[in-house]
Amino acid sequence: ADGYVVPANQAIQRQHNDPLLSLELNRFNLEYNLAPIFDSARPFSELQQGLDAAMQKLAITAARQQAQIVPIGICPTLQPDNFGPKWMTDLPRYHALSRELKRLGSGEFRIQINGSPPLLMERNDVTMEGANTSFQFHYRVVNRDFVDVYNALLVASGVVMGLAGNSPTLFGHRLWHETRVPLFKHSIDSRHGNQHWRQPARVSFGQGWARRSAYELFAETAAIHPPLLPVCSSADYAEQMQSGQLPAFDELRMHQNSVWPWLRPVYDAADGGHLRLELRALPAGPSHVDMFANAALYIGLAEGLRPQLETLLPAMPFAYAKYNFYRAAQYGHRAQLVWPDLGHQQLREIPLLDLVQHLLPVARSGLQQIGIAEAEIDRYLGVIEERRESRCTGASWQLSCLDRLEADGMESRAATQLMLQHYMQQVRASKPVAQWGSL
Repeated sequence: ADGYVVPANQAIQRQHNDPLLSLELNRFNLEYNLAPIFDSARPFSELQQGLDAAMQKLAITAARQQAQIVPIGICPTLQPDNFGPKWMTDLPRYHALSRELKRLGSGEFRIQINGSPPLLMERNDVTMEGANTSFQFHYRVVNRDFVDVYNALLVASGVVMGLAGNSPTLFGHRLWHETRVPLFKHSIDSRHGNQHWRQPARVSFGQGWARRSAYELFAETAAIHPPLLPVCSSADYAEQMQSGQLPAFDELRMHQNSVWPWLRPVYDAADGGHLRLELRALPAGPSHVDMFANAALYIGLAEGLRPQLETLLPAMPFAYAKYNFYRAAQYGHRAQLVWPDLGHQQLREIPLLDLVQHLLPVARSGLQQIGIAEAEIDRYLGVIEERRESRCTGASWQLSCLDRLEADGMESRAATQLMLQHYMQQVRASKPVAQWGSL
């Protein structure tokens, strides 16, 4: 009721008794997994309907713990004393991850994020990672298309991120529009000064474009990151393959789950075996329709850009795709992204909102190419266009509300509480953030 987090995830999970509801690292965070959608012209609507129904039921269970559910990238009322061992969900997996991540380096996790004022702090556990709440979705890809889809999603990431930010503050510091991006990386990284050479961070944008197949991404992860959870199965994979069975590769899957690129390849032996791409960069919230509009833009852009990759990738070195992602996370809709000039393929800086205006037809074409219904495209890309025109994202809405309340003389913590209350009211009203208006 006072807008502060409640350490009740295990109690809520026990009472809710839903196999799709799972626990996250910190005791104030839950994860809900939606059933996959196959061969549908309305996948985003169907997924949203599933999420709407699930959250309505979950809200009733949470109320029994005097709690409310809020989809938001970082809860703005979090306090430093909401972190530490007593706030970690008491599961062996999380204890093991925390212990092994400390063992990899100095044992200290140093968080340094530019902002007003900058956030500088050190922790001796990984629970600061639990401040982050994401909207992650999986896109199943046939093997022959994997490389192109992976690269196209990387190209599109900065554009989508700039319109999706919903994590602008932490502990009263106004930081990045998507503060989750640097916070996740720093909160599990203890590599400070302990090597002449440094292995890549376990949270990253990636190491480069994919070239020939998904295999190289799995092999890269195994080569550059030491395993954290060395749990081995008794299966003989070579024998299984010789007998025509599809191996589960449990050790590889376990290892992949302890490395967190913003675009993560997934191998799964289920359903005859398949590859997926897990899109991990987007925040939870603001509204359910906003989240699925982000998903539609992401997939639509990737599929729309895919036919252009032969000319697009030579004109955009990987370093600039990475640059775009981090600048979009930092500055949101005000970011300037590096993009090939439309006429001459020469790189130049373009305001994000201008670039989005140019790329919305590309996203529409991409969604049409994979059989998405026109009404579905109109609905979700319309949410993106409205956000572009209003220059209103979850992050900019939060910041403008805080500016207004503090300008009226309200103390910072009280302003944050009131802003969050209004945020939750708007979420329950099921309107996209561009229609929320001011306090």
